[in-house]
Amino acid sequence: MTLPNSPTMAIDILLEPDARMLERAEANNARLLQVFPKGFALDAAHRPHVTLVQRFVRTAELDRMFAAVEKVLAGIRLGDMELEAIRYYYIPSQEIGLAGIVVKPTPGLLELQAALIEAVAPFTTGTGDSSAFVTTPDDPVIDPLLIQYVSVFVPKASGEHFNPHVSTGVATRKDLDQMLAEPFESFGFAFSGAAVYQLGQFGTAARKLKGWD
Repeated sequence: MTLPNSPTMAIDILLEPDARMLERAEANNARLLQVFPKGFALDAAHRPHVTLVQRFVRTAELDRMFAAVEKVLAGIRLGDMELEAIRYYYIPSQEIGLAGIVVKPTPGLLELQAALIEAVAPFTTGTGDSSAFVTTPDDPVIDPLLIQYVSVFVPKASGEHFNPHVSTGVATRKDLDQMLAEPFESFGFAFSGAAVYQLGQFGTAARKLKGWD
């Protein structure tokens, strides 16, 4: 693995959903792309996932961080962790929004998140800049709101504030409001694995660094 030049990396410790969630996420993504073609498709650089922890970590200590995460995951049977998807939502950003499928949190999911936060704490740093993320030549500057979100994920988006979800794409707020007004058929799903990714624009799982089945 070729590491970036930046001393800091924006990472996402995540769970990879099974085929049931992938099917629903991809269907919603196709719908959003129809009304907002400038959004992103769910592909190798935008993997559907449930985020557990987002942090800025020291690049030089990635291997030690991977070992700490693996130790936490060793006692977890992810395939037995059955969850329920309950509704759509989106995070607004001016005239557009980042949409997703909300997952009902469970005590097991919260316990896993807490254990991972503790495990990676020794390797974290306060914040970073665009160089900590995966960027592209035509989009080299990361949204400052995303940098702030990762900086304060713990504690602002963890524990009692945790909102587990699978991001599905981008569209205008008008189209997303219409989507939220429609009935949502809840469904169950599980996980096929866990991974650590480097984050990209919109908080996408852009570059896989380490995975566990």
